[in-house]
Amino acid sequence: MGGNYPKYLAEVFGTAVLVLVGCASIVAEGFGAAAPIGFIGIGMTFGMTVTAMAFAIGPVSGCHLNPSVTAAVWASGRMSTNDAIGYIVAQLIGGIIGAGILYIIMTGKSGGYNVATSGLGQNGWSSFSLTSAIIAEFVGTLIFTLVILAVTGSKGSTPMAGLIIGLTLMVIHFAFIPVSGASVNGARSLGPALFVGGTALAQVWMYLVVPTIAGAVAGWLIKSKTLDF
Repeated sequence: MGGNYPKYLAEVFGTAVLVLVGCASIVAEGFGAAAPIGFIGIGMTFGMTVTAMAFAIGPVSGCHLNPSVTAAVWASGRMSTNDAIGYIVAQLIGGIIGAGILYIIMTGKSGGYNVATSGLGQNGWSSFSLTSAIIAEFVGTLIFTLVILAVTGSKGSTPMAGLIIGLTLMVIHFAFIPVSGASVNGARSLGPALFVGGTALAQVWMYLVVPTIAGAVAGWLIKSKTLDF
């Protein structure tokens, strides 16, 4: 781990904050029960949390918070394999910690809280087919990671990169929450699913696999010069 320890710790912290705050907007604030207008609040919460973390820990780790982003950066040739593995492990741990903190908070709700029935902001698909969910997660993640690679590219990172990335995540939520829950982030999906179990845990494989592949494709498009960011 060595000198990379601060980077990994930053990724644990940032991912935990993202999952805690983002999922809290669904179950504690009640945006999840206020669909479809509540989707605006959820999207804004996730997007602005990423922006806040970008400015807070970006100088330390680059603020990936997401295995898909790490896969994109790795596939583009901007980070080593060992570093990418360390980032992804840190993000998965952070996602579980964030969901765990939210679980503890919600179980203190007056009258009790049944996480199996009320959820923890987990992702899933039910109104749409698996195929639709896969397409939504792949396309959403591809867009998200391409934007990230563009605004942090070899031509120089824009000072507004954190805000642009947060706004991109926000609009992806607006578009795809009804289809797949708009995860685009395996760590964000894994944490809540572990505590909720059932269908959430049975479906989490898709959120771990598809967005990560999409991120790697985005990185390959950059490395191959198919897109020159």
